[in-house]
Amino acid sequence: MKVLMQRVTNATCTVDDVVTGAIQQGLLLFVSFRQSDDEVIINHLAKKVANLRIFEDGEGKMNRNVQATSNAVLSIPQFTLEASTEKGHRPSFSKACDPQKANTLFNRFNQRLEEEGLKVYKGVFSAHMNITLNNDGPVTIILERTHDHD
Repeated sequence: MKVLMQRVTNATCTVDDVVTGAIQQGLLLFVSFRQSDDEVIINHLAKKVANLRIFEDGEGKMNRNVQATSNAVLSIPQFTLEASTEKGHRPSFSKACDPQKANTLFNRFNQRLEEEGLKVYKGVFSAHMNITLNNDGPVTIILERTHDHD
């Protein structure tokens, strides 16, 4: 599982000219799953997203988590984060989770974020999405967890 997390001043997901999720200050998450991902990994990364201190305090230091700021998260499913580019010039997605399982895991991950006290807005699984954002900082962090590399 990978989560590419960006601290944003605002972000919006649009599908077919309809806004499916929008936040002001908070976190934009691009989320992908591997075939071996499960509830243990989801729980770990949901807790990490909720508690990672990447928002500035009054002294300009990254000491505050999203819960201490807006609690807002825009979560976007993005299987292309699982691309392997080691061979050739065309990405391989052979380790990516199958769509049905990935959708289930994506929904469970967002539920866990809500259980951590976050307000979760979402993109649409398997849809062509247009994402607009203003990256704050910029601060972009990749969270990754697998059973292979615990």
